[in-house]
Amino acid sequence: MSVLVIGGDKISSIESILKSLGVLSIVHWDARKKASTCKKIIPIDIECVVMLTSFLNHNAMKYFRNEAKKRELPIVCSKNNSSCLYNEYIKIMKNQNCFECDKYAKCNYK
Repeated sequence: MSVLVIGGDKISSIESILKSLGVLSIVHWDARKKASTCKKIIPIDIECVVMLTSFLNHNAMKYFRNEAKKRELPIVCSKNNSSCLYNEYIKIMKNQNCFECDKYAKCNYK
């Protein structure tokens, strides 16, 4: 699964959580440059959009939410906090990636 993370500067803890949940590819946009943020197009291979709400303005959030809805992509909104992201991701994705993971039996996150 490929995930686009929008917002935040350093997402190493979030990357590790997503990888533990079975995400294979993570694309990160920090969304610092407000003028160019809303001109970006969600890549074709993305299967889920994660928005870190503490670091996004309302217009950018609205734009990316609409773009994801057009493509029927799941949208996870979370603070820049690994435990909050984990809970929201599980809620939205219904834990589907966990069951597919070969490490599921020994997982600490389930």
